[in-house]
Amino acid sequence: MKENLFIKADEVSKELGVSKAYAYKLVQKLNEELAEKGYITISGRVSRKYFNEKFYGMQINENKGA
Repeated sequence: MKENLFIKADEVSKELGVSKAYAYKLVQKLNEELAEKGYITISGRVSRKYFNEKFYGMQINENKGA
């Protein structure tokens, strides 16, 4: 199954083992950080790459071919 570009709050809840209410707060915080950087955000969802970077330390490599 293909992974979606965005991760929803209910999936964040399952992934981190936290309540859905707390997962929504986390998604909101991540979206606020992205908005401050000038990115467009979607309520209740956050970029899967950004989520992985913030929680698992995976770096987003924007210059793969360079």
